[in-house]
Amino acid sequence: YIASFYTIAEVERLFAAIKGDSCEFPVLMADFYGLRRSEIMGLRWQAVDFQNNLITINHTVVQCKIGTEHIIAAKDRAKNKTSCRSMPLVPQFRDLLLQMKARQEKCKALCGSSYTNTDYIFVNDMGIPYKPNYVTQHFQLILKKNSLRTIRFHDLRHTCASLLLKNGVSMKDIQEWLGHSDFNTTANI
Repeated sequence: YIASFYTIAEVERLFAAIKGDSCEFPVLMADFYGLRRSEIMGLRWQAVDFQNNLITINHTVVQCKIGTEHIIAAKDRAKNKTSCRSMPLVPQFRDLLLQMKARQEKCKALCGSSYTNTDYIFVNDMGIPYKPNYVTQHFQLILKKNSLRTIRFHDLRHTCASLLLKNGVSMKDIQEWLGHSDFNTTANI
């Protein structure tokens, strides 16, 4: 497999297309922070420190198939030791998260006891966490609907790395930002 990534112009088109969509949050997090799908799905409110403007990646949610059954598995660990990391919560994402939190509180008040209480950030209006495969499948529909070049959702992570490199960020810093355990992984991709 040869990794793919979007140019700045393609990212801008994607952001315009995704604005207000249910998958806006995961796309933004994958493209800006370079988070893996499992890391985005595993983000919980307890990982967001609004006071110190930090977001901590330390929990993942994956979807796998065992036989004919699809299983959702949550783990209090990331892919590897270096994948557990704290990152700065930039103002735009701080504002987005505060808006999402306020919306969840509003939905919780409207739904009452029907609302599913979890600590996860990426949930629907009933409080139910989205399934990881939903993000991947919906992302492809957005690309097709908006005549955007087809890439995998994971390629947004490569886009993040490429844009950081283009803006003069060192490979070592990109390795740490992405949570790669090996410098060669960052350099090869």
